[in-house]
Amino acid sequence: MSEGVEWALHSCLNLAWIGPGRAVTAARLAAYHELPAAYLNKRLQALARAGIVTSVSGPKGGFRLARALDRITLMDVVTAIEGPDEAFRCTEIRQQGPGAGHPRTYAAECAVAGAMGRAELAWRRELAAQTLDDVRQRAELQAPTAPERLRRWFANA
Repeated sequence: MSEGVEWALHSCLNLAWIGPGRAVTAARLAAYHELPAAYLNKRLQALARAGIVTSVSGPKGGFRLARALDRITLMDVVTAIEGPDEAFRCTEIRQQGPGAGHPRTYAAECAVAGAMGRAELAWRRELAAQTLDDVRQRAELQAPTAPERLRRWFANA
């Protein structure tokens, strides 16, 4: 998974803490964590295409959340950034080289592909079961002053 997922998740939390309806530029969001603005902007555009954030043009433009955090799952963000494809792709290497067997040996699903598919399904289900609001609540328990520090930093910009 790319670092873009982490950046997107934190950006969504930051947008929620900044306040509903307030648009923030990609450059400003990037500056808060000292990230490259152009790269973060691409991730925010992907979130916009997925309907997670909206892009607002004009002098007070930027990005803002399109839905409440309790309506955005971790899977929504991962899919927006990484795409819907499965992480593991079986290329059937068991059918190649000196270890290859008779063609009927391959009638059943590859044991490796089956195991990886089950693991990915469990991973996807877990991501789909957690919302950004769940993450926000845990983050605020760990760092109760984080939302206020972030709001002060953005207010002084």
